[in-house]
Amino acid sequence: MTPAGRDSEKDSWRKRLVKARAELSSDVRAAEAQALAEAMSAVGWAAATVCAYVPVGTEPGSVALLDALRATGRRVLLPIVTGREPLDWGVYFGANYLVPGPFGLREPTGLRLGPGAIANADAVLIPALAVDRRGVRLGRGAGHYDRSLVGVTAPRIAIVREEEFVDHLPAEPHDVLMTAVLTPSGGFVRL
Repeated sequence: MTPAGRDSEKDSWRKRLVKARAELSSDVRAAEAQALAEAMSAVGWAAATVCAYVPVGTEPGSVALLDALRATGRRVLLPIVTGREPLDWGVYFGANYLVPGPFGLREPTGLRLGPGAIANADAVLIPALAVDRRGVRLGRGAGHYDRSLVGVTAPRIAIVREEEFVDHLPAEPHDVLMTAVLTPSGGFVRL
């Protein structure tokens, strides 16, 4: 498939997935967010530092998931968008220490650790619109995570709804594959 054809196919997937998420009730989203926080608490791993994210709009997850990670003694880093460059990272100290960022994001206040901080993480939680069984991730299309995940050897865990964990997505050479998926009712699945 040509690059233009892949882009068109990806755009079709994005529109369909964004629409399906928008149709979910706030009660369903809240229940799924709680299930994700519980599933993350149940993952038996030795991750001392976890790069995560604050969900935007209808993205799965919640601040409760971040708080669950912190409650287990983990250091949580959140992304800071710095234009087209790889993401910068800052330490999450709680919801009261988040400020508005670009694209409707909420970012941590305080010291910036630099784009290299992700290389020292023991696990990386990544937002996605969908992930396939090979680990191909469909994001929003800006490429922030693709640029930031190059060379990251820690587990790369995409967070999606069950319906968004699919058999096949269009892939491109620059895509960084996910190594696991976390879903509300399926929990943690290694790829």
